[in-house]
Amino acid sequence: MQVKTRLYKPLGFLFLGLAIVGIVLPMLPATPFLLLAAWFFARSSERWHSWLLANPTFGPLIDNWEQRRCVTRRTKLVAIASMIFAGGGSVMFALEHPGLRLATVVFMLIGAAVVLSIRSCEECD
Repeated sequence: MQVKTRLYKPLGFLFLGLAIVGIVLPMLPATPFLLLAAWFFARSSERWHSWLLANPTFGPLIDNWEQRRCVTRRTKLVAIASMIFAGGGSVMFALEHPGLRLATVVFMLIGAAVVLSIRSCEECD
């Protein structure tokens, strides 16, 4: 087994796991982790890369990134709205400690900055 496969495939699973966690956690953006997972799988496991591309939810996002280096504005909107809705709810209603509230807001801002820094597909044309 090649060193690349031994290292890249587990990293692909790690980033896929972080992307899945990012879907439900408001302060962790799923999109960058999903793109990293696809990058590692493309270099280590054709089977898992193909599985990601065939996924109706993840596939179009990954294909846009691999072919055009962009994500749709809708993807950005959903990511930011999810962070605001879930993260804002956590800050307002679930977290009592001011330090945790501040940390959550800071992580949400970092996540939003990452998502917004990715080029929109409409800008690629």
